[in-house]
Amino acid sequence: MRSSLLVCKLVIVISAAFPAPGSYAQPPSTGVVTQKLTLPATAPAGVDSTGSVQFIGTATVLIRYQGLTILTDPNFLHRGEHVHLGYGLRSKRLTNPAIEWSQLPPIDLVLLSHLHEDHFDKAVQERLDRATVIVTTREASENLRRMGFRRTVPLSTWDVLEVSKGAARLTMTAMPGRHGSPVVAALLPTVMGAMLDFAAEGHHARYRMYISGDTLVFDDIALIPHRYPGIDLALLHLGGTRILKAVKVTMDGKDGVEMLRILAPERAIPIHYNDYDIFKSPLSDFDTEVRAAGLDKKIVYLKHGDTYRFGK
Repeated sequence: MRSSLLVCKLVIVISAAFPAPGSYAQPPSTGVVTQKLTLPATAPAGVDSTGSVQFIGTATVLIRYQGLTILTDPNFLHRGEHVHLGYGLRSKRLTNPAIEWSQLPPIDLVLLSHLHEDHFDKAVQERLDRATVIVTTREASENLRRMGFRRTVPLSTWDVLEVSKGAARLTMTAMPGRHGSPVVAALLPTVMGAMLDFAAEGHHARYRMYISGDTLVFDDIALIPHRYPGIDLALLHLGGTRILKAVKVTMDGKDGVEMLRILAPERAIPIHYNDYDIFKSPLSDFDTEVRAAGLDKKIVYLKHGDTYRFGK
């Protein structure tokens, strides 16, 4: 895969407040770290208001909007291959990715919710250009730097990355996430969700996208809609992942509906639900819960390789 990052500039500042244009509420202001990233405009960047999300498999999607291309949680293993999850645990992939690694377009940045092999597999670790910008947790950033990745952007909860590429503007904010109960989460990699606010230079219109990461629903999730109302699209990591066959560490169908009720997005796309044998809650669980809650008109179901197009 070729990186489109020929030249980029990263500036770190401490933000007392991050102004949000339009009707969007401001994020929390105390102790928020804001980083600024300028990417080279490889083509004239207009203000096209349409974008897309292509589902590749597991938590891996391609997001394209206003000249920006973002790859999330890259996992390109094939059916029958295994990932190692620590503590002697491993899981077998049950599906193939919708596209091959070699078919990826140039990527502006990778958004990595946490450093587990089903989100950043060994082959990706070997193939990904060390100059690619990777936005992730502080813990994962340190580990990636030890692997030789030079442009990691570490974020703690509510920290902000402001990205500019030509006329395109993206504000990426780390959202609360917890990979299981407090006891279990302490033994697993730190995880984050992300809020993506897309805009264009000189324009106030935005498209707001939430990506849950591998989290359960816990108290801090309720803070999100108060600080970031008006979510246009939510990508929910489901699957009811269980370790040792008993300990749940990602949302199942019921949790997914609870998340929808809290966040109230206009639309939601379930991902991360059937690709590994460690996932114990099939997509049908979520569909059943969504229908029972009367929320089915909000859901967009994508098969591997399908694309959802959005915009205002």
